[in-house]
Amino acid sequence: MTDVHTRSTEQNRLARDRPFPTPIGSDPAEPAARRGRRDQAWIIRTYAGHSSPAESNALYRRNLAKGQTGLSVAFDLPTQTGYDPDHPLARGEVGRVGVPIAHLGDMRGLFDGIPLAGTNTSMTINATAMWLLALYQVVAQEQGADPAELAGTTQNDIIKEYLSRGTYVFPPGPSLRLVTDLIAYAVAELPRWNPINICSYHLQEAGATPVQELAFTMCSAIAVLDAVAATGTIPAERMGEVCARISFFVNAGERFVEEMCKVRAFGALWDDLLRSRYQVSDPAARRFRYGVQVNSLGLTEAQPENNVIRIVLETLGVTLSKDARCRALQLPAWNEALGLPRPWDQQWSLRVQQILAHETDLLEYDDLFTGSPVIEEQVRRLVADATAEIDRVQAMGGAVAAVESGYLKSALVSAQAARRARIESGEDVVVGVNRFTETEPSPLLAELDTAIQTVDPSFEPAARDSLAAWRAGRDPSAVAEALLGLRTAAGTEANLVPATLACARAGVTTGEWADTLRAVFGEYRAPTGVSDAVGGGGDATGLDELRALVARTGKELGRPVKMLVGKPGLDGHSNGAEQIAVRARDAGFEVVYQGIRLTPGQLVAAAVEEDVHVVGLSVLSGAHLDLVPEVLDGLRAAGAEEIPVVVGGIIPPADARELTRLGVAAVFTPRDYELSAIIRGIVDVVRSKHALDHH
Repeated sequence: MTDVHTRSTEQNRLARDRPFPTPIGSDPAEPAARRGRRDQAWIIRTYAGHSSPAESNALYRRNLAKGQTGLSVAFDLPTQTGYDPDHPLARGEVGRVGVPIAHLGDMRGLFDGIPLAGTNTSMTINATAMWLLALYQVVAQEQGADPAELAGTTQNDIIKEYLSRGTYVFPPGPSLRLVTDLIAYAVAELPRWNPINICSYHLQEAGATPVQELAFTMCSAIAVLDAVAATGTIPAERMGEVCARISFFVNAGERFVEEMCKVRAFGALWDDLLRSRYQVSDPAARRFRYGVQVNSLGLTEAQPENNVIRIVLETLGVTLSKDARCRALQLPAWNEALGLPRPWDQQWSLRVQQILAHETDLLEYDDLFTGSPVIEEQVRRLVADATAEIDRVQAMGGAVAAVESGYLKSALVSAQAARRARIESGEDVVVGVNRFTETEPSPLLAELDTAIQTVDPSFEPAARDSLAAWRAGRDPSAVAEALLGLRTAAGTEANLVPATLACARAGVTTGEWADTLRAVFGEYRAPTGVSDAVGGGGDATGLDELRALVARTGKELGRPVKMLVGKPGLDGHSNGAEQIAVRARDAGFEVVYQGIRLTPGQLVAAAVEEDVHVVGLSVLSGAHLDLVPEVLDGLRAAGAEEIPVVVGGIIPPADARELTRLGVAAVFTPRDYELSAIIRGIVDVVRSKHALDHH
């Protein structure tokens, strides 16, 4: 039998004898010549980390053995927000959405047997970026590496944290100081390290349109570069060196033509900004360098097997065009709308990249779209519209001022509301969700409760025990001296990296480093954006009928229906909670929403003080079985057990059944995409609790 990749001798003879002209471009030597000119593939990564440093280390080593060419580290929420595993706010969150790193010993374990001098590592870390990079550098030096050899990226983009992921700690001013200190240090000491990865990814996840994603990201870049220039540590003539070290992290959705045009527009905007505002003359320093994780927002719980083709299409938007191709790429797994992917699921996403890079001829050609009038016009429009929005934000005082005023957050919440309304009305088709919902049983979900990775609950107490042992084994006087040095430096204008490195070497913990800076800088609660957001509901979403029901319910109760929307724990992904709050408000509810990062006790106190009719909790980190029972118990202890609790999030069926058994009145998951239907379900819970349908 002839192999599929080899033509038989007879086929070759027939081809030679065929009396037809040779088709254009069919010179037998040409494919081989093109293969010899193949471009190097992007850095192939998977975003990974969970449970413990040892478990994550084993996963990294397996992935590298499978052909992954770079590491992308996911840290758990306590690490991202500067808490040790034994802090009350860390309860239920340790090792859930990433790896816990509490001290130098954890970082040693994470990279055990992985030579950091030869590894390209991306770390998705922002508020505590300086701390994690210090731990990484110390471990690399312990391995014998020269810091000048280290290659990789710290995300270190704090502005978007106030708008989307919510893992900020300090106010914008001190946060920007940490960013600029790290940039200045890296430019001087870590010549191969990208000290900031300005991130538009989470803006799109929070609802940003392509124009908003372009504009708000460029405004963040301006804020960072202006702050670097204002420190006076980098001479104006060396700003090009800073700009050459800045990379970007971009989202790519399924509208891959639009996404390709978006990254081309990014390149044009970045080049113009560096030339006009910062007088960077070197074209290489003005190059737009970006990595990608393709869109997770569009992954569906319904018919999740469809997510595989979604991921492939999203990948094409940032790889098809050579002139706008990403430098690094990581793909989500098909089942991330259900929970944490297993190693096999991540392998599937890894193979998608490898097939595209190595089996296709994508890397053999120059840019396929240069000169296309369609592409050029779309890029021109995006650049023009984004420039107008950039000018609007700059007129407000720039990105930081627009964060503090709430403008940026409200714009994203409004855009997300409009997107959700288009899906609910059917204007935007989501296959398997609002159209083509008929389906055969999926063998991938035959054992639904094992279709995702679960984190062993024993890892959290083990992390606390490990932390206690670490503290017991270190030199207390060295720790105290290092923390005093950090606190003293924070009260001056000194660069904080040297003091942070001293803390890492002395055995300081993540929580101790962050608490020391909290004592100097204070903490911050960003605007939620809900009060000024414009709702996206209309008659097509059934909002008029819902308003009538809410009004009737309020009349029967004797006052407006009142709901507390809360996010217990450290989960900062607030998109869902914000959309519920906006739609409930538009339906006539009185809504209390205080933002992210609240303890169960704080939520119970707010529910009692505000005298609400229902509590709605949103947990996307997987900590629902730890945090929701604490709220239920707190309400009982406060004598408020009559207040029903509903829960939303990425909640597996078995967990939903357990929450119901514990007393939760209703559970909503990503499968419940119609916001008005969710609000109707919440109204039904209130009516049932007060026996209004029995009158």
